[in-house]
Amino acid sequence: MPGGTFRMGDLTVSRFGYGAMQLAGPGVFGPPADREAAVAVLREAVDLGITHIDTADFYGPFVTNEIIKEALHPYRDDLHIVTKVGARRDDDGNWPFHRSPEELTTQVHENLRHLGLDALDVVNMRMGATDGPTPGPIAEQIGALAELQRAGDIRHIGVSNVTAAQLAEAQEIAPVVCVQNRYNLADRADDALVEDTAAQGIAFVPFFPLGGFSPLQSNALSRIATSLDSTPLSVALAWLLHRSPNILLIPGTSSAEHLRENATGAGLDLSADVLAELDQIGTGD
Repeated sequence: MPGGTFRMGDLTVSRFGYGAMQLAGPGVFGPPADREAAVAVLREAVDLGITHIDTADFYGPFVTNEIIKEALHPYRDDLHIVTKVGARRDDDGNWPFHRSPEELTTQVHENLRHLGLDALDVVNMRMGATDGPTPGPIAEQIGALAELQRAGDIRHIGVSNVTAAQLAEAQEIAPVVCVQNRYNLADRADDALVEDTAAQGIAFVPFFPLGGFSPLQSNALSRIATSLDSTPLSVALAWLLHRSPNILLIPGTSSAEHLRENATGAGLDLSADVLAELDQIGTGD
């Protein structure tokens, strides 16, 4: 796997992972059009050497976790599944927050049941929406997850869509092994947080590594990709792995072929000159 491995607590995971969100139906709602293809892409991920799968019970809802269980259970010892809590799906497909201690406990137990696990490797506490963090206290939520950790339902705690202040507050309550925030070549608001987590040995896991609902577009990126006989999105993934050794990738796809293309592209060797050119895209220079 490109990028090698990284440690999250006592877990060793591949830096190139897989995000399961796209296994659900359109809008991450309902079942996929082709369930067999969804099962196949998960099995392909494991066959490629991916040992880090990111999911959430509110994808579907419940759909992706049930497909993961169907495809991969019983799980290999070196395969680690990271999930998220803090939201639900309503009948209109919205993502309302559900973050009381009681709601978080229910969500953790649902994840355990739908994945067929006795304990969850990592649970990320989702505090903001996809457009960025929502500032505010996080102690109550992390306290609830810490209780579940002490009960043996959770091995490690992570945070998602958080500010630096929220990360610091969480760390006063329990060790945090990963931060999952929006970050990519063009969206560099968390540059300082990437550096800070790297210094602490905490994984930084960008969601929307390729721009999300608005895929990355840049004349400079396209030009560099052409010069490397590659694609812009492959170069963008490779840049993330070069950006910092604590960055872990979880690009999602519902296609086994696309998964293989992502893995190959992320393994591009980028020279110092190319990295310097790419850096200018995000900094606006």
